[in-house]
This record gives sequence, C-alpha cells and structure tokens, in this order.
Amino acid sequence: MQYDVLIIGAGSAGLAAALTLGRCLRRVLLADGGRPRNECSPGVHGFLTRDGVTPAELLRLGHEQLRPYETVEVQCVRIERVVPEAGGFRATGRGTADDAPLSITARRVLLATGVADVLPPLPGFRELWGRGVLHCPYCHGWEVREQPLAVYGQGRTVTGLALLVSRWSPDVVVVTDGPGHLTPNARRRLRRQHIRVNEEPIARLVGTDERDLHSIEFADGSQLARAALFLHAPQLQRSTLAEEMGARITSKGAVWVDSGLQTSVRHVYAAGDTTPGAQQALIAAAEGNRAAILINESLTREECPR
Repeated sequence: MQYDVLIIGAGSAGLAAALTLGRCLRRVLLADGGRPRNECSPGVHGFLTRDGVTPAELLRLGHEQLRPYETVEVQCVRIERVVPEAGGFRATGRGTADDAPLSITARRVLLATGVADVLPPLPGFRELWGRGVLHCPYCHGWEVREQPLAVYGQGRTVTGLALLVSRWSPDVVVVTDGPGHLTPNARRRLRRQHIRVNEEPIARLVGTDERDLHSIEFADGSQLARAALFLHAPQLQRSTLAEEMGARITSKGAVWVDSGLQTSVRHVYAAGDTTPGAQQALIAAAEGNRAAILINESLTREECPR
C-alpha cells in the first residue's frame, strides 16, 4: 500500500506526529512495535494536563484521539527493513501478534523508535526499574523528595547527577560499586553539598513488595537504607533501522538530525528519544509534532513545485 508517511514507533513522538499529519489529511501508517520504554514507571510527570498519568493511559488517550482521522492507520507491526526506491521507500516487516508479512511504500519515513536502557547486571536493578531505580530527577524527583537517596555511577557522570539530585533531598549518597574514579575537585564539590561517597562493591538492591527500594546491600554485608536510587544508564537504540539505512549515529549512540529533524538520509526524519537531547514524554511529543509539520511542508513543496 502507498502512504505519504510511515511512522515507526508509537510512543509520544510517533503518536503526536500521526495526529498532526492526520490533521494535514496525510495518509499515514503508524507502526506500533510494542511496549514503551517507560512501561515500568507508575506515572508520566511534567506532561502538561497529564501530570501523573500512567504510561499505558497516556498511550490509550493518544490512540483514542487518532480515531477521527481516517487517513491515519495504526498497525501492530515490527518494521524489519526500509530501503529507498523511486519516489520514496519500501518497508517490510511482520505483525507483532500474528507474524503476518507486511510490505508498503511511503514517500517519507519518521523514526520514533526510542532507546533501551542498559542497566547494571546486579540483582535488583532490573526488578526495581521505574519505581525504586530511577533515571530522571525531573521525572521522579518530586515523588521521593526529602527522603534518603542514592546515586549510582562513576566519574563525572555520577558527580553531575548527584549534585542535581541534591536539589530534591539533603541526604544523598554516591555509590560507585568499586573505585569511583572521582577527581579531587569532584570530591570537594560533593563534600560541599554534604554528599557522601561509598565505594564499596554492591552485592544487590533490596526492594519492597511494591518494587520500591528498601536498601543497598554491599559486598561486605553492610546495608544502606535508601528510598530510591538514580543513575544515568547507558542506552542503545531500540531499532537498528537508522544504522542499516546508513543514517549518521552520534558518538553517544543517538540518531543525528539536522535543524529540520532530518537524518543524514534524505527524507528520513527522527524524533523523540531516538535523537540527541533531553528525554521526556512531553519533549518527545513536541518533537513529533514539529517533525510532522516539517514533513508535511516537504511533501507540499514536492507537490507544488515552482
């Protein structure tokens, strides 16, 4: 089937783009590849008019608001390959439920596939992810404010995050799981904010039945009671499509885009967590909306040449 735009990924960025393109009367296929990155979180915060909504409810509302736009089609499919051809791209894939093959053409492609967090291979991190183990103080800091907190990591990354988290709590401890590789200046800055450093190897995180953090257990048997642990986890692209298409990838693993949200591959755009920059649902939705506007204007110029 022929579409104006193929949107791959149905999180905040993809849904927002589909909504805007639907309002432009564009024929759109929104490929919903499955569960969102934030599914373990109890709420999406900082999203104007939706602060605290569950991730599932936010997506349900997004899908519901697409229904009036008859030119937007949503399919639960996994896009496996996108190749250029005359007039656009051919995409192939399979249904996520029935494994049925799919083959479509589209004039433009928007990648909104997001990223996956790579958590430390220690007991408790994956189990408590989203409630007791957190990635963003802007998203979750208010919920654990004034409580004893930990920040996990080493070097400059953990220093900056710990200083940021100290805005929400006067009791912050950096846990490095071995040598922290902290410079004298970093240690001085942490001491100035009354942030302690514990470099003992970590054995596991101990949680509650509600998946909240109870304490950090170290290899020497000692425990540190904490209400939550923050970390900047390394990330991988959830999809390899951009790389396979030859799109430029930044040194940090994000899909590079220009000022018009276009990747290094002509007529392939990207938005949301896939691209460099801050990662929040509201920001992803805004990027999806902007990408949709730019795509529509690109298509219009093509249809109305000078």
